Amino acid sequence: MTDCGNHGNGGKKKFQRILAGFLVISFILLVTALLVWAILRPKKPRFVLRDVTVRAFNASVPNFLTSNFAITVSSRNPNDRIGVYYDRLDVYATYRSQQITFRTRIPPTYQGHEEANVWSPIIYGTTVPVAPYNSLALVQDEAAGVIRLLIKIDGRVRFKLGTFITKRYHIHVKCLATIPFGSTSSCCGGAGIIVGDNAIKFQIVERCSVSI
Repeated sequence: MTDCGNHGNGGKKKFQRILAGFLVISFILLVTALLVWAILRPKKPRFVLRDVTVRAFNASVPNFLTSNFAITVSSRNPNDRIGVYYDRLDVYATYRSQQITFRTRIPPTYQGHEEANVWSPIIYGTTVPVAPYNSLALVQDEAAGVIRLLIKIDGRVRFKLGTFITKRYHIHVKCLATIPFGSTSSCCGGAGIIVGDNAIKFQIVERCSVSI
């Protein structure tokens, strides 16, 4: 009976030593990865709004807006040793802090060291309710000839350093789109280029703000 008890205690102690060793090694690896991560100081991805094609913009019905935009936005990873996983990116437009289009999702992708990606999503909204004060501001801005929209991209990203992959972080991107409206077209005019029926393309090239 005594020998069996000692054998059981020995097996238990052996298991505890193995578990303790595993935890110590895991802790060392984690600390090492975090130290390397802190030394490298990863930089945030850089986003640029390249152009906006206005396919529809109708605010003729009070307190409602119908719009359709095709945008081109590029993203670049400035890190030479760190990759970026874009797990989710949703694009939409706002006017005076009010969302005026539905969200359009960009397919998940991985961005390698110093690589760049270009996306061309379409964002739109049909008879979207607009606050009365914003509806009035829209009419005034359209009459003045310039409407400023904020193209937003919200989502989640992860960073990859060697085999180490971080947890998911929220990413928020804001791109200002200044669109000139004029009398030369039923939709837009001035600096735009006609690319189809009632569709006009505006070159923007606006660097976006990024927060993570």
